[in-house]
Amino acid sequence: MYKINLTVNGKLKKLEIDPRTTLVELLRDTMGLTGTKMGCSCGSCGSCTVILDGKAVKSCSVLAVQANGREVQTVEGLAKDGKLHSLQEAFIKHHGMACGYCTPGMLMELKAFLDQNPEPSEQDLIEAISGHLCRCGTYPKIVEAALEAARVIRGKAR
Repeated sequence: MYKINLTVNGKLKKLEIDPRTTLVELLRDTMGLTGTKMGCSCGSCGSCTVILDGKAVKSCSVLAVQANGREVQTVEGLAKDGKLHSLQEAFIKHHGMACGYCTPGMLMELKAFLDQNPEPSEQDLIEAISGHLCRCGTYPKIVEAALEAARVIRGKAR
């Protein structure tokens, strides 16, 4: 067993884990944060995407011990004080989700992307989500939602 400390959604966690545990397993199985989905288990689908120190990562491809001393944000950490994040609101408004398989990973990828690129083009967003599989083919609605969220976020920053 290996002791780790990490901050998840703003809260410090001290855990003892098997060193073979992936970050997605730690989040879902140990911490009960089931918003992060386990899809392909090989980094191809993007459903397990979380933000690690400000960067979107596929948590099925990261060992939990690699998150030691770092900050993790999951989809459960997007809403603040009972208010949905602008991306979540835009996904609802633009029907950016259908079955929900890809939604948490898309939200986290786009959150990290918009944090670094507040004025994206449609093509920028298409490229940003290119590593994500949407089984329902809702990509155009996801891009519409992300464009609106970017406008809202920029408006709040002023």
